[in-house]
Parts: sequence; C-alpha cells; structure tokens
Amino acid sequence: MISFDKNKIENLDKIYRLNLINSCTGYKSANLIGSVDMNGNTNLAIFSSITHLGSDPAMIGFVLRPRTVPRNTYNNLFTTKFFTVNHVKSDDIEDAHHTSAKYPKEISEFDKTKFEAEYLDGFIAPYVKGSNVRFGCKYLNEYDIKENNTILVVASIEHLYVDEKFRRNGIGRKLMNTAKKLAKSKKIKIVELSTATNNKKAQALYESLDYKRDKEYYTYFLEL
Repeated sequence: MISFDKNKIENLDKIYRLNLINSCTGYKSANLIGSVDMNGNTNLAIFSSITHLGSDPAMIGFVLRPRTVPRNTYNNLFTTKFFTVNHVKSDDIEDAHHTSAKYPKEISEFDKTKFEAEYLDGFIAPYVKGSNVRFGCKYLNEYDIKENNTILVVASIEHLYVDEKFRRNGIGRKLMNTAKKLAKSKKIKIVELSTATNNKKAQALYESLDYKRDKEYYTYFLEL
C-alpha cells in the first residue's frame, strides 16, 4: 500500500495533490448551480461539494472557495436568497466544466455554453433545461471555515423536479429496504411514515412493504 504522510502530501505537485485529495473520499456528484442577481444577470457554475444535510427539513450544504476574488454565485444567492441545483448528465461534463471560466458578471455562462436557462413555477433563479434532477433552494445561513478560509452555505430545498423516466424503476423500494436495514442495525423498533391522502402510489408502495396504516390516531398541526 502506498503511504502519504502530511509532509509528503504538502510537497506534492499542486495538480497531483488537488486530484489526489479531491478523489480520496470517493465518488462525488457534479451539479450546476444557477443563480441571478438583482439586475437579472444569470450565472451558472459547477460544484462537486454539494451534499444533503437533512431531510426534515430538507436541506443541503456546499462549500464556496475564499472570497479573495469576486464570486458571482455567492453574491447572487446572498442578495436574492435563491438558487437552483441541477444534475449534470454524463454527456455534458465537458461543457459543465467550462462554467468555471472567469467571466464578468454581465456575461452569463448560459450564453457561453450549450446550457439553456429555464424558469419553473415562478422561481426567481434559473434551472438548467433538460437536467434530469433539479431543485430550487433558499439560502438559510453560512459558516466560515477558518482553517482554509472557505464558506459552508446551508440552504433549504423549496422545489424538487425529477425526470419522469427515472420513476417506476424500483428505486424507491430499494431506498425503503435500505432504510429498514439501517433502522434494524441501530435497534430501532418502529419506523413511521406520512404521505398525502391522495398520494395513492406512495401508499401502495408502503403497504406492499408491510407498513400498516394508522386508523386510530389523527395528525394535527398549527401554522404560526
């Protein structure tokens, strides 16, 4: 086994070190973040640091590089509070990386690449048309990572869109079974689910996996 201690890592060629450290944690998703400023100038940038932070409430986080130079993505989402996350298709990887080029804020990456902006359901930030999975997010907070002068941005998921061709492939069933195994491994005794009363497909899935519908209790909530 090849060994790298801290001193050896720090003395590696810059590009070799970058590729080594970026890949040592395993596969990462490539996503395009779409944003817009108060004057309507759009921006599109590729990120590989986006990760989920929780499902209730649904939140994501991602890391931004130091603001020692202008960061249009950060400036846009900080001022408007909204942005989109769009999965990158394998055929679009090369063009997606072109969004990392440095353009003035008046020049949109949408105009410099083949990607097309699309606006859905009145959301202020642009989505990438044709992306298989895309979601609209709202900026919640940020945390300075002092060790390398980066920023962890935390956001909520406000809208989620999934291409229809990715449905009915048994993915939900696999996720449910995985969640069941995880719960058992942690000695959890009961798993509770909730869904809309008109979501018949979800209800059929849950019942096919032996989940029982509660007929004794009603759920109440109060909006404040």
